[in-house]
Amino acid sequence: MSKARRWWVLVTVSAGILLISVDMTVLYTALPTLTSELGADASQKLWIINAYPLVSAGLLLGAGTLGDRVGHKRMFLVGLVLFGSASTVAAFAPSPEVLIAGRAFLAVGAATMMPATLALIRITFEDERERGIAIGIWGTMSTVGTALGPVLGGLLLEYFWWGSVFLVNVPVVLLALVATVFLAPGDAGGRPDRPWDPVASLHIMVGLVPLVYAIKEATKPDPAPLHVVAALGISVIGFRAFVRRQRTRTYPLIDFSLFRNRGILVGVLGAGLSMFATAGIQLVLTQRLQLVIGHPPLDAGLLVAAFALGALPAGIAAGALAYRVSVRTLIGGGLSVGTLGILITVLLTPGAAPVLGAGHSSGWVVPGLLLAGAGLGAAMAAASAAIIGGAPPHRAGMASSVEEVSYELGSLTGVAVLGSVLTAVYTRTVTLPDHTPAAAADSLDEAHATAGQLPATEAQPLLDAAKSAFDNGYTTTLALAAVVLATGSLFTYRYLSRTPRPADKPVEPSGHAA
Repeated sequence: MSKARRWWVLVTVSAGILLISVDMTVLYTALPTLTSELGADASQKLWIINAYPLVSAGLLLGAGTLGDRVGHKRMFLVGLVLFGSASTVAAFAPSPEVLIAGRAFLAVGAATMMPATLALIRITFEDERERGIAIGIWGTMSTVGTALGPVLGGLLLEYFWWGSVFLVNVPVVLLALVATVFLAPGDAGGRPDRPWDPVASLHIMVGLVPLVYAIKEATKPDPAPLHVVAALGISVIGFRAFVRRQRTRTYPLIDFSLFRNRGILVGVLGAGLSMFATAGIQLVLTQRLQLVIGHPPLDAGLLVAAFALGALPAGIAAGALAYRVSVRTLIGGGLSVGTLGILITVLLTPGAAPVLGAGHSSGWVVPGLLLAGAGLGAAMAAASAAIIGGAPPHRAGMASSVEEVSYELGSLTGVAVLGSVLTAVYTRTVTLPDHTPAAAADSLDEAHATAGQLPATEAQPLLDAAKSAFDNGYTTTLALAAVVLATGSLFTYRYLSRTPRPADKPVEPSGHAA
């Protein structure tokens, strides 16, 4: 394959991963509009966001292994078709329930093509240096996509209705379909003799769904302890069933011997923690910029895009250095820089911290976001290179799925945990004026809706109290994200006592699982 064609293949699969990652965050700026027009409550809002990463994470391992069987080009094409169809369904959803179902359908398409994007890079780029750069660009597209999602959502909402944030996917899907047919390598590596195991994907879903439910229930103002315990019990059963099944299968969805390579294990951790912080911070910050400060969706998205500006050059540089600089330095250092960036963002958020008063411009958050983006962009690119470079070639699909699952679980837990903590702190610290409807204590959205029905003399005290409580939650969630990243960085430095590189000898799966 010519050099030019190889890089055009990268452009094509990068368009796919950009679509997938944009859809993780494109609703952040649209969420207030959705709440108003569809009548979504606080719980439905979180499920609208979480249905996408939740279903993706449950299906990714199965999709990667299926790609090893039928070919990654075919999986990418099928995923594009599903993604485009689901985008159309979501765009015209008449209710929160239909939109949640549409987001789940989107996740099926995303899970089908996500492992294929990275596996196609692994197959297309045989030169180690070129592959490192390509994986760095791929990883950066994931970061940039999540950061550009709020910008795209805000831009579209300036001129169109909320469904446009989904419908815009369709022309990109059509272009990617044509390019893939003519540019991508054939289904090399397909193994029709390899069985597919959908039961294991069901086990993952049984583990994930009740876990997310337990997180949401535990952070409610009046949680039901029995519900939390029961959900956690079901989750443990699901995950245990998955692990036991994988250890007895001839061709498992995931061979746990891959994690004997410390670089792969740390890569999975680094990718997950980076997405945890990225998704959670963007959700919380875009909500604050709109609901507390009053910025329109586009302005809020543009401010959050500073994260992408920091991530893009850092991610590409980390990918190029992945085979020269140790995993320990790139991932551990990236998480440390990300921690510092988040702390600076908190301190320089006008009105939320004592450093700057509410009268200052929201642009003060940009330096912290640039630094956080640079650190986490580098960590994610290095994590991708560590995972893919450390796996044997015949496990390309499996390694891609593991890497993608770490991203999806990071995004899922970031939104679920940090979003739930934000709501919990808000509901526990808000002090409503006398005779205010109790619904205003559920969320800042509800407080705005309630204030709109009150006289100005009563509305303003309510909004002041609600915004103050929201800022309590905002500061708490960002501080929690910083603690999580700092812990991950410390673990990386301590766990990797030596300095393994992604190019270390791949770990061959043990026993009959090869």
